Amino acid sequence: MTGSPFVRDALDRRAQIRAEYEDVLWAAYEAAETACNGALLNRAGKTAGIDPVRLFRSNQTYANAYASEELLEHWATHPRPTFARYEQQRHDADTREGWAA
Repeated sequence: MTGSPFVRDALDRRAQIRAEYEDVLWAAYEAAETACNGALLNRAGKTAGIDPVRLFRSNQTYANAYASEELLEHWATHPRPTFARYEQQRHDADTREGWAA
């Protein structure tokens, strides 16, 4: 690893954002589980023994292939969080705060 303080700071910041995202991911999973009465997987997902958490961690194509109709409806109003989207939101918020300071 490089000794550059800029690189270290960037890596530390990304690790912090990743940890925050885990909290967001679990909150979204729990909200979906409640909203869908636990019915997160479709028949194919159940047959394949898919872990419902993977629907939140995998790409959209995978998630759509195994998500129940209830979960797809839930995501229509409560979008599935992705790390890329969360990271961008944090970056945008940090930029706004920087300009306000």
